[in-house]
Amino acid sequence: MHMESSSDPFRQRSRTWRPRIDQQLDHYSQFGEGCPDRLSEAIRYSLLAPGKRLRPMLVLLAAEACGSDPGPALPAACAVEMVHTYSLIHDDLPAMDDDALRRGKPTLHVAFDEATAILAGDALLARALEILASEMPADLAGRCCAELARAAGATQLVGGQADDLAAQGQGHHLEWLEAIHRRKTGAMLRVSLRLGGLVARASQQHLDALDEYGQGLGLAFQITDDLLDWEGRSDKVGKATGKDRGRGKLTYPGLLGPEASRERAGQLIDQACQALGHLPGPTGPLAALADFVLHRDR
Repeated sequence: MHMESSSDPFRQRSRTWRPRIDQQLDHYSQFGEGCPDRLSEAIRYSLLAPGKRLRPMLVLLAAEACGSDPGPALPAACAVEMVHTYSLIHDDLPAMDDDALRRGKPTLHVAFDEATAILAGDALLARALEILASEMPADLAGRCCAELARAAGATQLVGGQADDLAAQGQGHHLEWLEAIHRRKTGAMLRVSLRLGGLVARASQQHLDALDEYGQGLGLAFQITDDLLDWEGRSDKVGKATGKDRGRGKLTYPGLLGPEASRERAGQLIDQACQALGHLPGPTGPLAALADFVLHRDR
């Protein structure tokens, strides 16, 4: 089942929840007195730009798959999207990936300036933790903050980014590449699912199943992202394509070739979907999302 189908359960959930996610992000990014207007404008420029909202949807769908109402997970969903947006803002900077296009718009440092982009990212990271600390139930707030901070930190997201930069122009093997992307891309997808499970007060068995699904989904997502850069059109993808190959960046198609990369992504999605069988609630939306990740063209 593909995302274009009107019967796709992920698309159905997305139609319901994306407007609520966007409305809540709009609310959370109104800082009020003390926040300079230019900084506020920059934060909202990136955070409210049209996007797939994949990570916040994972939070909500994980709560549902664990048998809970997704509504109470909405603050956690927004916190994850803020950390994700912060990471994109910083990843696009000239000192990092030096990208000029993101979500079909000029990147933040291009639309504003580098210093404002750095500060906007800093503010989003802090705001995400503030939301979890203040809006999660008291007995969950500390754990949710710890999980998200760990996923965004030196051993996960930031560590994966550092190794990804260091690997450019170097010869490495599949295990090294997957170790990078389990952290750089996979950590934020997995913590999205875990936060949804925590809000649902899921058992350890169910949290483990969500983690197994997230590991397969995260690596498959990175493979398809690499394939889009390798052979996609920038006007459809919403960001520049072909850059990774030009600067010798370590990618799946560069290491395995496009066909073997697609085959590997299919295997990972199959493994991810098998893990869904251990969850007590409706998992159709998560299965449909996995299918979308495998076949996405943007």
